[in-house]
Amino acid sequence: MRMFFEKEVEITKHLHLYRGFGSFIKKNVVMVIAMVAAMATCFFVPPNKAYLAYFDVKTLTCLFCVLAVVCALKNINFFYILAKKLIQVFRNSRLCILALVYITFIGSMLIANDMALLTFLPLGTYVMTSTGKRKYMAFTFIMQNIAANLGGMLTPFGNPQNLYLYTKFQIPAMEFVGIMAVPFVLAMLIITLCCILFVKPEPFELKDEKICLPVGRSVVYLLLFVLAIAIVFRGVPYVVGLAVIPSVILFMDRKALKMVDYPLLLTFVFFFIFSGNMARIDGVRSLFSFLLEKNTFLVSILSCQVISNVPSAILLSQFTDNYKQLLLGVNIGGVGTLIASLASLITFREYTKQNKGKTGYYILLFSAFNFAFLIILAAFSMLCQ
Repeated sequence: MRMFFEKEVEITKHLHLYRGFGSFIKKNVVMVIAMVAAMATCFFVPPNKAYLAYFDVKTLTCLFCVLAVVCALKNINFFYILAKKLIQVFRNSRLCILALVYITFIGSMLIANDMALLTFLPLGTYVMTSTGKRKYMAFTFIMQNIAANLGGMLTPFGNPQNLYLYTKFQIPAMEFVGIMAVPFVLAMLIITLCCILFVKPEPFELKDEKICLPVGRSVVYLLLFVLAIAIVFRGVPYVVGLAVIPSVILFMDRKALKMVDYPLLLTFVFFFIFSGNMARIDGVRSLFSFLLEKNTFLVSILSCQVISNVPSAILLSQFTDNYKQLLLGVNIGGVGTLIASLASLITFREYTKQNKGKTGYYILLFSAFNFAFLIILAAFSMLCQ
C-alpha cells in the first residue's frame, strides 16, 4: 500500500512538472522557436569566436533597464491608477473606449507595447464588465492591441525592434521620429475613426474609488525611468544604467526584478545567434540581399506576418543598410496576422481568458481590423516614398 502511495505521489509530481513545462512553452512559444532556430543554424556555422560579435549588449542593457523600471512602476499601480482616474471623467461608452485606446497608444510610446497591454488590458476588462458593456470587449481589446503596436512606433523604446534598429544603425533621434511620424499620425486618425464609427455614445458611470500612489516610490521610479530613457537616447553610458537601476530596484522592490520579461531578452539572444549565423551562409546572404534590394519595405512587412516583427528586424538588418524602409516595414508589419507581433499574442491570451468559447469570433474580428490597418498604412507609406 505504501509503495502504491509513493508511486502515486511520484506520478503526480511528474504530471505537475509536465504541465508546468507545457505552460512555460505555451507562454514563451516565440522564445522556444528562436532557441530551436538558433540551435539549428549552429550545425551549419559551428560555434567559434565570431559568435561574440553577434550580441548587441547595449540593446539588451537598455531593454532590461526599461523593463525593470516599468515593472517597479507597475507594482505600485502607477499607470493603472492614472489611467483609471482619467477614464472616470468620461460618461459614455464611446469616449471611455477612446480614452482606453489613447492611453494604450501613448503608454506604448513610453513603456513599450507589450507592457502597455499587460497594464491597460485589465483596465479595459474592468470597464467593460463593471458597466455592462461586454459587447464592446473584443473591439476594445483589438483597438488597444493595434494602438500598442502602432503607438510604440514613434519612439526608439516603444517597440523592442525599434530599440534594436535604433542602436544597430545609430539612427539620430530626430531622424527616427521623422521617419515614423507620418504613419504614427495616420494610425492615430484611423483608430479614432474606428472608435467613432463602431461604438455608440451610450451613457454609463464608473465608481469613483479613492486610490493613492506612494509618493516616495513614485518619485524614485520616475527618476529611474528618466535615467533609462537617457540611456536609450545615448545621453548616459549604458553601463551607468546597468549599475544604478538594478541596484536601486533591488533595494526598493526585489519583486520587480523577478518580473522582468527575461524570455523576451533570451529571445533577442537566440535571434542574434540565428541571424548572425544566417548572414554567414552564402546562399542565404545572397537571397536576402537580392530580395531586400528589390523592396526592403515589402519584404520586411511580409516577413513580420510569418516570423513576427522582432525577429524580422534582427534577421533582415544583417542584409541591408536601408534602415528607413526596414524600420517602417517592421513597425507597420506589426499589424496583420496574430503572430505579426508578440504583443498581439498577449492580447489574444487575455481575451480568451476572459471570454471562453469566443476564440473564432475574436480571430475573425482581429484579422479584419488588422489587415485593414496593414493595407491602408502600407499603401500610404508606399505612395509617400
